Amino acid sequence: MKYLVLIYSNPESRAIWDRMAQEDRATGLEAYAALNEELAASGELVVTEALADPALTTRVTVREGQALTTDGPFAEAKELLAGFYLVDCETRERAVEIAARVPEAQLGLVEVRPVLSSLDDFLL
Repeated sequence: MKYLVLIYSNPESRAIWDRMAQEDRATGLEAYAALNEELAASGELVVTEALADPALTTRVTVREGQALTTDGPFAEAKELLAGFYLVDCETRERAVEIAARVPEAQLGLVEVRPVLSSLDDFLL
């Protein structure tokens, strides 16, 4: 089953990364690289991406058939999506195990959410 591992950051967790010594930051990035390599080797990694700064967000709404766009972050939340893993693994427990290895799990928040296998699942 596929699971989306959502990585959130917030101003406090971002500040921790910014204050880290270059060596500690490199260690954190190496943890990501190791996790990526392990998941690719096991065949569980579908895709992973880091997201750009929320200030580069474009909000899109459609009203009366017209697409309207506005620049800037608009999530009314303290936590902002910073990246994700899409993994295909046997159990939810394995997905949680993977999420626990994401460095942000120690600094911010990481969430595991099952992916619906088809649009029919959405209607259930």
